[in-house]
Amino acid sequence: MTKHALKHGELSILYDELAREYDIAATRCMLQSQDFLFYSVRDSYALLDRISPEEFARDEKMPYWAEIWPSSLALAEFLLERRNLHGRSVIEIGSGVGVAAIAAARKGALVTATDYCEEALRFMTLNALQNGVRLECRPLDWRSIDLDERYDVLCAADVLYERVNLLPVISAIDRLLQPEGCALIADPRRRLAEQFLDMAFENGFSVSTSARTVDRDGQEQQVNIYRISRIRGACDENDRE
Repeated sequence: MTKHALKHGELSILYDELAREYDIAATRCMLQSQDFLFYSVRDSYALLDRISPEEFARDEKMPYWAEIWPSSLALAEFLLERRNLHGRSVIEIGSGVGVAAIAAARKGALVTATDYCEEALRFMTLNALQNGVRLECRPLDWRSIDLDERYDVLCAADVLYERVNLLPVISAIDRLLQPEGCALIADPRRRLAEQFLDMAFENGFSVSTSARTVDRDGQEQQVNIYRISRIRGACDENDRE
């Protein structure tokens, strides 16, 4: 049996398994002139019924992972524009269905995709198979990092939605980045992002911002990509040949 047949078989089996549990939506995207197809959950709010009152009271665990957010598309395009991701180690926190992680892998990066919700890991795996890339998919709570590895690039999309997340994200960047590494955080210009940037400066990081516009279903969404490093200009340096 050929590699292509094996991949197609795995893809079909995993898709069928997920389709029995979820109402799956397929989204085709052209990002930097490259074709991608991502699977997600058609109605993420329908997943609220799976969360018990006890789980919600304990952790307010919401199914944000199940959607494709404009910030993840902006981050994916930004990663596809970077010239020397090939062979670099990349970790994404809060990967959801894996959009940005898959873009980084398409550029030749060695990618670890993580999410707090283990349901998300199956969709990341499905989307990696669908788009012909390899990911290491791991559960990770960014509030309690239990990985020993450090990475060249950390990325995240739409993780600054609650004040309680801001310091844990800064701590995750500090814990997971190589000393000369770079973090790329995509956010739809929430006001909380200003507090996040203040925290980054207070913790000794250098920050620069790139503004992006994402067209999603005919509606334009403004997204900022925050490039964060311990060494001034390190993110820009990583883009050079």
